[in-house]
Amino acid sequence: MKDVGRLNIDRIAFIGRTYFEYTRMFGLDEGVFQKGPVLDCAAWPSSFTAETGQAGFNVIACDPLYGISVDHLVKKGREDITHVFDKLDEVAHLYTWKYYRNKHEIIALRHMALDLFSRDLPAGLAEGRYVHAELPCLPFPDKAFSLVLSSHFLFLYGDRLDIDFHRSCLKELVRVSLGEVRIFPLQGLDARPYPYMDKVLSFLKTESIDAEMVEVPFEFQKGSNKMLILYS
Repeated sequence: MKDVGRLNIDRIAFIGRTYFEYTRMFGLDEGVFQKGPVLDCAAWPSSFTAETGQAGFNVIACDPLYGISVDHLVKKGREDITHVFDKLDEVAHLYTWKYYRNKHEIIALRHMALDLFSRDLPAGLAEGRYVHAELPCLPFPDKAFSLVLSSHFLFLYGDRLDIDFHRSCLKELVRVSLGEVRIFPLQGLDARPYPYMDKVLSFLKTESIDAEMVEVPFEFQKGSNKMLILYS
């Protein structure tokens, strides 16, 4: 029997978003890039680094799959886009269409992000703008980035990533941040809030890490319009 209470995908999807989507999900403006380097972790095949690089901003992307060839990454990205959006109609009630016009527009944006990413990746790897790295152990020094972003990973896949993994990842993201860590979304594939958020917040408090939930100008999953900000 199909579970119509959640987006029923069998993998952590290698799917990216565009710069414009990032500005909405994370409440960004160009002023944040003037404060120092920005880290996108895990970045997937997002075009955020490619697009900000073209504008002259210092953004680093890291992901555990960046050690795979570009051709294989593109193939996986296209397969995962198909896999996810083939399932979307089954759970259409979990989504709102205030931001995107329809499913075809989102699919086009996902392919655009993948194309921009794949064209930028070879030069970006050579220049150190793309780094093969995996949470919860990042190859960056303490306080290396003025801002750290983490999109569509931790809480989204809370059904398969345990709370100890979340704690370790959040602590590591704060370690490499000089200013803020911003995480979006805070809901799972069932469009419900991450069930152990209170325990996560209690853990952060014991680590002397301040945290707050802030509303953002973006909502696709119903009710998913907040990010978590951690202050280092």
